[in-house]
Order: sequence, then C-alpha cells, then structure tokens
Amino acid sequence: MARASFGIGPVRVRPGYAREVELPITRLVTGAEITLPVRVVHGREDGPTVWVTAAIHGDEVVGIEVIRRLVARLNPKAFRGTLVAVPIVNVFGFTSGDRYLPDRRDLNRSFPGSARGSLASRIAHLLMTEVVGRGEVGIDLHTGSFGRTNHPQIRADLDDPRTRELAAAFAAPVMINARLRDGSLRAAAQERGSVVLLYEAGEAWRFDAWAIEAGVVGVRRVLAALGMVDPLDEPAPTPSLVSRSSGWVRARRTGILQLDAVLGQRVDVGDRLGSLSDSFGKTLRLVHADRSGIVVGRTTTPLVNRGDALIHIAGLEPDPPAEPSPSEADALPQDLEPDLS
Repeated sequence: MARASFGIGPVRVRPGYAREVELPITRLVTGAEITLPVRVVHGREDGPTVWVTAAIHGDEVVGIEVIRRLVARLNPKAFRGTLVAVPIVNVFGFTSGDRYLPDRRDLNRSFPGSARGSLASRIAHLLMTEVVGRGEVGIDLHTGSFGRTNHPQIRADLDDPRTRELAAAFAAPVMINARLRDGSLRAAAQERGSVVLLYEAGEAWRFDAWAIEAGVVGVRRVLAALGMVDPLDEPAPTPSLVSRSSGWVRARRTGILQLDAVLGQRVDVGDRLGSLSDSFGKTLRLVHADRSGIVVGRTTTPLVNRGDALIHIAGLEPDPPAEPSPSEADALPQDLEPDLS
C-alpha cells in the first residue's frame, strides 16, 4: 500500500517529495502577512516523524544554516519517514535583529501557548499544533546568548533511556543532563510525549563554521539512528562526555578580561583561566577554575563587571573502568577472580 500524504496547514505533501509551507502568524499594519516558514521532507517509505527547529531566539542563526545544509542533502525519494524543519521560529526577532519578540517576550518561555494569547503565545501554539504535535522526536537548535559562545553540546533528559540513546547518537563533544525550564519548547514537547534534544553551539549572530558542521553531522547521525537515512560514511565518532552539573565562574573584580581558557578545554580546580586588568594593563585579579570539568561556554566581551559570568564549566562523570585485556585477566591473582558460586 502506498504511503499516505503528509498534511500540514492547508498543504498536503506526497510521499517522495519535499515542499515548503508558509503557516500564517499575523499581519503587519501595512497588511503584509507574517508567516512561519516550514520545509517538509516526506519520504517515500514509512518511518518516524522528526521535527527540527531553529532561531526560537531571533539572534541564534547557527541553527538556520544547520537546517539549510541538512535539507539540501536529503533525497525525499530515498528518505524513510518525515522531517518537518522550521529554520526561523522567531521571525519577528530575526528580521529586526533582536533575540526577543516586539513585546520583549522570550518565545522560549511561552510554550505551549494559546490561540488567543499574546503574540508569543500564539506563535508557540502554532508551532506546537502544526509541527511538534506531529512528531515523535524533536531537535531544537540554539547558540549562546549575545556576548557568549558555546562548545557543541546536547542538553537533554539523560535519565530517559530513549533520549540518552539519541543524545549519544548525535555524538556532540558533551551531553549534559539539563533540567526542564517552565515555558520552554523542550518542556512542552516532552509533556506531549516527544523525545527532545537541545543542541547548543556557537555565538549569537555568527555563522560559526565549526558549530554548524557539528550540528549538521549530529542531526544526520540521529536520523540514521532512527533508520530514516543511511549512516554517514565516517569513522566511529568519539563518544560524548557526560555531565550532570555545570556552573559559571564569575568575575570577582570589574576590569578588562583576558581569557586563556578555550572551549572544550579540560580544567581542574584552581587552574588559571585568565586575568582581569585595568586600562593600563595592571593585573587586578586572576581568574581560576572553581570546579573540575570541561569548558562548555565563555564570554566574548572584554569589559566585565564584578559578578559577570566568565567561563561555563561542566563537571564530568568519571570514565567507566577499563576492562582488562585477556592477558591481564590471565595474570590476575587467584583471590581476585570473581566468585561464580
């Protein structure tokens, strides 16, 4: 039996085809219509439905390019299942160069939304109804906020076996067990039963090439793990480091910041991360790590005030003990062999 077409808004997409859809949001005072751009890749063969979203914050452009490159590389005639991609959720913020909506609301604190609520609430409701509600798995793409940059990482509920499996398949350098935030897309989607991964990488308003490529490859790996595409022809990726806690090292003086630590660097408690100086270069204070782990975020601004966040360090789970090689196992003393009785 032939696969059914995929309906979204007023459009139906036939199996084996990709199509762009514009979902109406509202009209400007000029009468121009503002729409939510969506691209649907509806495979010829059966499979899961996955949604991928970007630019919920209007200045987070890395995910826009991730989605552009992702869908350009997909062949709907060889695709299994359906991909619903929304490259720009916060259309207002993106076109005005702002993180937020015109009423200063954070769209990622407005889910699940309401058809009769504020502008943010209506956009959230539209996305939940037309996109999120149709999928079993979702990937939400983000970057650091203005003045911050992030190491590629997945944030997810790692205590859920299925979520952890897909987070591991993405194979970002780090995966962090992150709590849910009220009003976020991830919280609302999980409440609806979706498995959700949140990808963080790069800086606001920058097309960081390393963040984009890690995102494209990671999403492709998840699609392959779901059986929607063939696996990438690549060496086995390095397994993600796992973190269950993280925190920011904050400035203890106001000054001009010189950071030595870089994204992805492993640090120990007490390691020097940088320094604060006055306008003539006199050192006012050194910046040290207050915990051990890996640097997953850092500020990009040179002038900082006392209390500002400087370096984001994720604590790491200990590596599992290595299995002894056969020769090592044979050499174990008799009293160290396991009791099999």
